[in-house]
Amino acid sequence: MIGSRRYGYLHGFSSSRDSRKGRHMAGSFESLGLHLERADLNEPSFSRLTFTGALGVIDRMTAAAPEAPWVLYGSSMGGYLAARWAELNPERVERLVLLCPGFNLIERWPEIVGVDEMAQWKAQGWWSFPDAEEVPTALHYAFVTDCMTHPPFPEVRCPTLIIHGSRDETVPIESSRVYAEARPNVRLVEVDDDHSLTASLPDIEALSLDFLGLGSGR
Repeated sequence: MIGSRRYGYLHGFSSSRDSRKGRHMAGSFESLGLHLERADLNEPSFSRLTFTGALGVIDRMTAAAPEAPWVLYGSSMGGYLAARWAELNPERVERLVLLCPGFNLIERWPEIVGVDEMAQWKAQGWWSFPDAEEVPTALHYAFVTDCMTHPPFPEVRCPTLIIHGSRDETVPIESSRVYAEARPNVRLVEVDDDHSLTASLPDIEALSLDFLGLGSGR
């Protein structure tokens, strides 16, 4: 089964397929003679990003191997989307690796952006966020309304590994604790890190490859 698997990586909000974690894991897979697809979820652009559009990107990425079982990595927003796509396509996903997954985003937006700012975003129809190159970019409010059409906590059937930083202030670790505690197929590993997980890249590599049966002990 391992030989027939396909692997994909989904980046976070204000990020891209060239994110540091994505590139690191792609290098790890390459050293094993395997390929890690890295999707660009900012389609048609970061300004027009929606969950529904990003799920369509995953549809197209996985269409390259429709009969293969997929393993999806997802960081932050990409972690939520990996879980959501697995919920919608349970027969297509063998395992998930979620890095500080952005569950329940719609409830946390007022905390992230600010209550008054959310009202302005809705009234204006757009709000400025840094894109993957840290360039201020106007994101349309349809991003928020589209988020509201998707469940805050997708239900996944497959074995799932969550790696979450205990000092994460962007996506507090409590959301992953609650998610894992209620689901026997989900394992949570807490690391001493923030949302970026930059200091935990070696741990992410070792933990996830062991979880996939690709580690040194396989």
